[in-house]
Amino acid sequence: MLVLGIETSCDESGIALYDTEHGLLAHRLHTQMKMHAEYGGVVPELASRDHIRRVLPLTGECLKAAGRNLSDVDAIAYTAGPGLAGALLVGASIANGLAVALNKPTIAVHHLEGHLLSPLLADPAPRFPFVALLVSGGHSQLMRVDDVGRYQLLGETLDDAAGEAFDKTAKLLGLPYPGGPLLSKLAEQGDPQRFTLPRPMLNSPDLDFSFSGLKTAVLTLVREQPQIDEQTRADICAAFQEAIVEVLVKKSLKALKQTGLKQLVIAGGVGANKQLRQQLDLQAERKRFQVFYPPLEFCTDNGAMIAFAGAQRLQQAHSGNGSFSVKPRWDLGSLTNAEQSA
Repeated sequence: MLVLGIETSCDESGIALYDTEHGLLAHRLHTQMKMHAEYGGVVPELASRDHIRRVLPLTGECLKAAGRNLSDVDAIAYTAGPGLAGALLVGASIANGLAVALNKPTIAVHHLEGHLLSPLLADPAPRFPFVALLVSGGHSQLMRVDDVGRYQLLGETLDDAAGEAFDKTAKLLGLPYPGGPLLSKLAEQGDPQRFTLPRPMLNSPDLDFSFSGLKTAVLTLVREQPQIDEQTRADICAAFQEAIVEVLVKKSLKALKQTGLKQLVIAGGVGANKQLRQQLDLQAERKRFQVFYPPLEFCTDNGAMIAFAGAQRLQQAHSGNGSFSVKPRWDLGSLTNAEQSA
């Protein structure tokens, strides 16, 4: 089966073709980063308009790269939520319009499920069951994953997610949008021992997270500095990143111990963080568990993860019936096989 995946949940237009027999055939991505940088953050209306301009041309590029025609597509998967309502509607409308014209089924995909399953695109890939640390944008969650659609929430953020904390802290330090990746890069030049920052909920008995207090601690630290030169900024970035990574690693190890599983999957944009990967790899070697990451190009939003998740859902016979809706707020913990149909 050949599945076309369409991702338009926020500020990146992602298109991909996934074949259940031959794997990922082609994928294309357009980021709106430069456009939104002028405003210091994502402007929803501009994001929606840009998706309208990009989706069909990107689809054509994917088909050409794969040597396929639109008529070869067996189903169309699209991100139905969570995300920006207008952006989601663009992808959903195009997907369902194409599906009606081609008389093909659609699959409404949960954006976070796409991230959750994206490490299965890697080689080697994890096997079910596994523990997943999902750190994407406004979400930081630990999940037990037994199969496609069988997810158990183990812990989640009570306020700011890791990705949000990175971006908000970067803004406090005067870094341009998008600040999270720039903060990580600057941290490589800093001394994490110069400043001491809190590790919120590091030793709590549960698997929940809280990063709002860490962000506030950075704000206080910045205000205490008589001058923020480049080295000071780098040192603060390093201390902040080390605090986040320590919490994420310790909670992940605790989740593995609690479930008795030996496979850990990291998914989402923060999963691209070098220090996080280094520390998890180190712990995996010491404690003898396996850790899996999606390819770096699939850590951020992309069409490949949507096409892949859609293909898995299609094989379980969960496809749309011609009507559709989007869900800007959609709890992954409530996701079941039945709920996946739109």
